[in-house]
Amino acid sequence: MLLAWIIIFSLIGSVGSLIGSVIFLLWEGWTQRIMFCLISFATGTLLGAAFLGMLPKAMAKAEPSTVLGFVLLGIVLFFLLEKLLIWYHCHDEKCEIHSAAPYLILFGDAFHNFMDGVVISAGFLVSIPFGIATSLAVIAHEVPQEIGDFAVLLHGGMGKWKAFCYNFLSALATVPGALITYGFSHFVEKVAPVILALAASSFLYIAIADLIPEIHKNTPPGRGFYQVVSMGIGIGVIALFTMTH
Repeated sequence: MLLAWIIIFSLIGSVGSLIGSVIFLLWEGWTQRIMFCLISFATGTLLGAAFLGMLPKAMAKAEPSTVLGFVLLGIVLFFLLEKLLIWYHCHDEKCEIHSAAPYLILFGDAFHNFMDGVVISAGFLVSIPFGIATSLAVIAHEVPQEIGDFAVLLHGGMGKWKAFCYNFLSALATVPGALITYGFSHFVEKVAPVILALAASSFLYIAIADLIPEIHKNTPPGRGFYQVVSMGIGIGVIALFTMTH
């Protein structure tokens, strides 16, 4: 039963990655107009999952100082990954960093999706409600990320069908990440605080280093209120699931 939940939501996570590409293809102009709300909502889900779910559960299983130490380590590691893999959550099709290396983006995105699968599976190993909340956070931040990545691939000269196929293959990496984690579930349970701490650090890094700067960048007057509301909704959605267990 637990494995079924993990497979279903890892597949939904993969589909979530493709939703961004489909949305961009069908409603490019509309997508650009609401991107600020999508990014704000994603930020709220990531912050909510980290602070309301992952960190409290990790600290219930280990000393807070140990958990926070791994959070710090994780932030440094994800900074290094961003430098090595160009694992940057860009939402600008004219991004100077990414447009020079579209295939490296896909590699970094596949690795990121694999880690999303690890996080989803680890969440379900804690509890089903927590796994659902973690999956929602993953899906919420994947949609705007994939919209940006897809736009960058097109801007870099890749055809729409080719870009979509490559994005699809990249998205499938979520499933093996989830299955491998489940396969080592006995080991995962023993190091659950470490995995939760590292998962929280990845969510915090994405939210604070990548998404919040996007929220602040080129924000027209009057949109700040909608951004705060969208972020609050994202936090609220995660809170509903984390409070059930």
